[in-house]
Amino acid sequence: MLNEISPGIFNNKYLHYHEIDKEDFLLCYRDNQVLLKKSGDDYEIPRKKDFADSIESSVYLFSINSNRCFGLIEPQVNIASSEFYDVFILRNLKDKEFAWIVSVGHQLINWHHNNKYCGRCGSKTELKKDERAVVCSKCNLVVFPAIAPAIIVAITCNNKILLAKGANYKGDFYALIAGYVDVGESIEETVVREVKEEVGLDIKNLKYYKSQPWPYSASLMLGFTAEADDTREIVIDKKEIKEAGWFERGNLPPHASGVSISGDLIAAFEKGLF
Repeated sequence: MLNEISPGIFNNKYLHYHEIDKEDFLLCYRDNQVLLKKSGDDYEIPRKKDFADSIESSVYLFSINSNRCFGLIEPQVNIASSEFYDVFILRNLKDKEFAWIVSVGHQLINWHHNNKYCGRCGSKTELKKDERAVVCSKCNLVVFPAIAPAIIVAITCNNKILLAKGANYKGDFYALIAGYVDVGESIEETVVREVKEEVGLDIKNLKYYKSQPWPYSASLMLGFTAEADDTREIVIDKKEIKEAGWFERGNLPPHASGVSISGDLIAAFEKGLF
């Protein structure tokens, strides 16, 4: 999966650095694009030395191995041999460390952009020095990065798995039933509710599988397996689901790749692990 970068070491401990070393990575985003250097077929994350001498509004993000990663909060840059590339396409690169740096950096910089001003009084916020958070300069409200818990479930019946397409999805890939945890719910209750709402089925034998941080939606995906009766009618919620159906092991339609927990769950089903 995207976050599984071993033997690489991801360290998200927050450090309130003021000085950037010339060899540190410096991530610059424009909406859903990231500034990268390209040499032949290879991409490179720019380092501080690639930019002009004066870089303002930068923030420490994290490190991978010995590489410290900073982000530009107010990017006004243009460096030689560089272009902006779609962060969603880059997640499929074979270099998982590279893809993870770009993805998590995008999540954190988006959070900074969305919290320049206090949501309670409207005053400007400032970086906290002792932890990853911003604090209002007037009312002292502290805001941490938002992480939305969501469930995803592989529903099976014998050698079949239930796959679906989202109502707003324009591609050809099928995926698993998923949804966000609502107020006052346990994650188990969320699974039951989402399955019932989206495909009208009751489930049993619910089991936890694994989790995955998913930077693109600032989510923590909590994976499950469950069973359902394939003789029951599938009743889709047309606001959420375009189509859904049962597919036999060994004869699955195009589906999500292994960079996501959805693809990982489907691959595990194909191997007969559940």
